[in-house]
Amino acid sequence: MQEELAALTRSQAEMDKLRAEEKSAWEKNSSEMEKGLNGVKLALKVLNEYYAKADKAAAGAAFVQTTGADGIIGLLEVCESDFSKNLAEMNAAEESAAQAYDQETKENEIEKTTKEADVKYKTKEAAGLDKSVAELTSDKEGVTTELDAVLEYLKKIEEECVAKPETYEERTERRAAEIAGLKEGLQVLNEETADSLVQLHSKRVLRGAKRHF
Repeated sequence: MQEELAALTRSQAEMDKLRAEEKSAWEKNSSEMEKGLNGVKLALKVLNEYYAKADKAAAGAAFVQTTGADGIIGLLEVCESDFSKNLAEMNAAEESAAQAYDQETKENEIEKTTKEADVKYKTKEAAGLDKSVAELTSDKEGVTTELDAVLEYLKKIEEECVAKPETYEERTERRAAEIAGLKEGLQVLNEETADSLVQLHSKRVLRGAKRHF
């Protein structure tokens, strides 16, 4: 939208320059045309007044002069008509160009005002979005930090509470320890059983001896 505003400003500047050039040319040409028209009108006036006051006594001479005057006056009248027509066309073209320029300038001004308001609104909106993004980014960082802490704590709990699969070496060592323990227990049991049998035999021998006596 800012690029469109810049393009609109450039377009209006070009229009202003062109309008100024057109108006300057019209002022110069119309001024010269008016001078020419006024000169023709003045010449017609002078000729008409001169021949109107001519001495009618010299009828033959007056006839020749009047005939020549009529040709000059007719030529000047054609010039006057052409000057008047050209001047009217120039003025009409200038008026039309000025109206078109004023109309387009007003439309450009309205468009410029609208776009400037839009830019102002969107700039404000963008600033609000930037602020929201900054706040959300900060919140995300805080949540991420908390999540990392929770995950670290969960990892420690899992290490303490969740049984890990034993490796082959660990299973072999555990089974060897269990077998060794069983063997030791069996040995102790055998020793205790032997002692018990010896004591039982001794008791029987003593009871037999008592009966004998």
